[in-house]
Amino acid sequence: MPAATRDSRIDLYWLPLGAGGRSVRWNGRLLEGATAWHEHRAVEDLYHSALEVRERGRRFVIEMAPVWNIDAADRGVVCEGPVGTRWMGRYRLFRYEVRCWRDGRIPEVAEAVGSPRRVSHDQRQAALLLDIVASVPSLTWGRDQLRAGDMWNSNSLTSWLLARTGHDMTTIRPPSHGRAPGWAAGVVLASREESALIQSLPNDDQAAGETAREGSVGSCRC
Repeated sequence: MPAATRDSRIDLYWLPLGAGGRSVRWNGRLLEGATAWHEHRAVEDLYHSALEVRERGRRFVIEMAPVWNIDAADRGVVCEGPVGTRWMGRYRLFRYEVRCWRDGRIPEVAEAVGSPRRVSHDQRQAALLLDIVASVPSLTWGRDQLRAGDMWNSNSLTSWLLARTGHDMTTIRPPSHGRAPGWAAGVVLASREESALIQSLPNDDQAAGETAREGSVGSCRC
């Protein structure tokens, strides 16, 4: 096996919400405090996630973030979306971008907790993940347009990518006493897309599709 193939991997990073930014961190804590009170549970730490993917000697950082938080001309932007509401997305301050940044960096990576976490060393999963990044829907950050019971945000991108590439999502969790808002939205979207794909197959192929869904990376390429 070529060395570049053996080196393929997907690493997950958990960053405290608002790392490097005092305002976002405090606002997040206030929101989490109110949410915890409403749900009658303990307050938890909030996390934002990002991925680093190595495949055939190439390295990419994949992350959803505000369009204005990094000033780099070639940061691998594959799509943009609005924050809050569609009409607010007309203004740069209220837009996010999805990056698949070759040789890129994760801002404030030094503050990451329990990271990196190796979630895969499978070259097929790494290649497929890179293939589908640009196909993520540009939903509105902070809204539950999917009616998934969770809002769409940067964690949704991460969980959607991992779920679509065949990872066991029951084993991937934030650090202890932590929560990743938006995570469930990505998992729900991936599940719906996979179900729709199987339903679109000819009847004779649906049973095979259900079988292939169990641990198969290739089925996601259809």
